[in-house]
Amino acid sequence: MLAVLIGLTIGIGLPIQTGINSRLRDSVGSPFVASLVSFTIGTLFLAVITLMRDHSLLFSAQLFTTQPVWLWLGGLFGVIYLTGNILLFPKLGSVQTVIMPVFGQILMGLLIDNFGWFAAHRDPLTVTRGLGAGLVLIGVIGTVALSSWLANRQANAATVATPGLWLWRGAGIFTGMLSATQTAVNGRLGVVLASSVKAALVSFFVGAVALLLIVLVTRVPLKVTTPATGHNPWWMWTGGLIGALYVLGNTVLVPLVGTGLAVVIVLVGLMAGSLVIDQFGWLGATKHPINMVQLSGLLVMIAGVAMIRLF
Repeated sequence: MLAVLIGLTIGIGLPIQTGINSRLRDSVGSPFVASLVSFTIGTLFLAVITLMRDHSLLFSAQLFTTQPVWLWLGGLFGVIYLTGNILLFPKLGSVQTVIMPVFGQILMGLLIDNFGWFAAHRDPLTVTRGLGAGLVLIGVIGTVALSSWLANRQANAATVATPGLWLWRGAGIFTGMLSATQTAVNGRLGVVLASSVKAALVSFFVGAVALLLIVLVTRVPLKVTTPATGHNPWWMWTGGLIGALYVLGNTVLVPLVGTGLAVVIVLVGLMAGSLVIDQFGWLGATKHPINMVQLSGLLVMIAGVAMIRLF
């Protein structure tokens, strides 16, 4: 039960982080700079927590030669997933930018558990687990896609075909698979280092370095401006703290329940958090009251998690 609560909590935090980082982007003018700031703050936060808990930021250098290379790439996978979403949004739109990576996450999570990839505990795919994962995916589609389709139908909105649409959809599925891979890798790193906090720190540090290289290569200016609202709220700097807790929570979660279940529990929390933010218009979001289609989709997702967890 504790594992489920951890997963739901960090999942709910994700849309909050997205809203906060969107506000930060308004001030720094670039999604890459906003992500770099977020990762840097998260890295510093995790460094402090690591020092408080483990009294050291260091670990044995022999691990670099005795452990597989993929063990250190969780942060890089996370950055690719983040950057991929930025590139996918104008090509696929908001709905498919959510759905395609989610499909990739669920698929990869089940594959990792079934085959024991990335030194994960093997949890063979059963009919019940497969049906549960299918319910989660159906719930996501109902919560996001069906609700959006009904709204567009009522508004008589026309759809515009994007060249190479299926390639972009494939890219979305691939980035989602990398996100699930990051979850598994960070979970394993926590076991190897005997510290979930230190594993999260390594992941965030690698991600921050990767984002710094992207910013340097693209020559994006580093500046903070004041938008039309007239001020920059203090909370726009806190997205990295939530992101750090998300990575840390996943690092704790994976050894307890496996990658596949960790992914779907977090997804339920993510969808629930997104609906609450839309309902109340928090963090500057436009108010969109929850409808019965979205609520039904969320309940279907919960049923899917129960099938995977209990049977």
